[in-house]
Amino acid sequence: MTAFRGHIDGLNTKTIQSAHAVIERESVSKVFVDGSNLGSFVAETKQRLPAVEVVTFFHNVETRFFWGAFCKNKTVHAAGVMVANYLAERKAVRWSDKVICLNQRDSRLLKKLYGRGATHIAPMALEDKLPSSFNHKTEFSDSQPYALFVGGTFYANQTGITWFVREVAPRIDLLIYIVGRGFEALKSELEIPGKVTVVGTVDNLSEWYMRAQFVVAPVFDGSGMKTKVAEALMYGKKVVGTPEAFTGYEDIINQAGWVCSTVDDFVAAIVTAGKEIKTLFYPELREIYQNKYSLNAARVRMKKILEEPI
Repeated sequence: MTAFRGHIDGLNTKTIQSAHAVIERESVSKVFVDGSNLGSFVAETKQRLPAVEVVTFFHNVETRFFWGAFCKNKTVHAAGVMVANYLAERKAVRWSDKVICLNQRDSRLLKKLYGRGATHIAPMALEDKLPSSFNHKTEFSDSQPYALFVGGTFYANQTGITWFVREVAPRIDLLIYIVGRGFEALKSELEIPGKVTVVGTVDNLSEWYMRAQFVVAPVFDGSGMKTKVAEALMYGKKVVGTPEAFTGYEDIINQAGWVCSTVDDFVAAIVTAGKEIKTLFYPELREIYQNKYSLNAARVRMKKILEEPI
């Protein structure tokens, strides 16, 4: 199977040869590879064009990510996807001149799996989607406050929010809205009248963030960094989440919210958040996003990394 040779996610012999032709024709000296799943391209590039510097950005430790997916759904297909990504990622680690990870946790895991950690750490970046109409001074109205869960139905999100609905929601006096693509199919499983409302796919996510008191992130598995934490900061929202949700955000946890590992932790943190959060927008949280997790911040980091000698 070509997948086990690293021909995954659109990569194949033709696309690799086409990219090499451009590199040679344009005398390209540096190549940025956006994802460790493209490890076969990395390997073939360094073997054919050894003078070209190859920098690979690891969005996750893909092997760890797909191992989690396999544990959730133990099928032959899931096992094959995991193995194909392992083989590709191993090539990316071996052949890249620079390896960029989102956090130290992922770097340590690369070292454990493949014998080499990251050469550079660069946290995630997120396009700024705060609309100009967003009311930065919105105070609570007479409407019922709510906490917001945002995410698609990939395995870690679904497992985490199912646990939260079962274990935490019955013990708190706050409405929870679940927003994210695919969750509308789980209404019957997750909704609790007066406690949990499943919205599912929405056209305008900013409206839901605008009115939320805070964000919950009960995610217990995964790799990389959780996009929805940076997104919450972008909208000036605090987060009640697990250590996994805050992985890569450790230096701003005290400002960003509350870390919870157990049911009791979540209940206590949500009670505290309900009492302490009196505004719908924290400008200092948005400033953290702008300084650390915006595209402008990422450009500064990447420029420095790319300009450093090997």
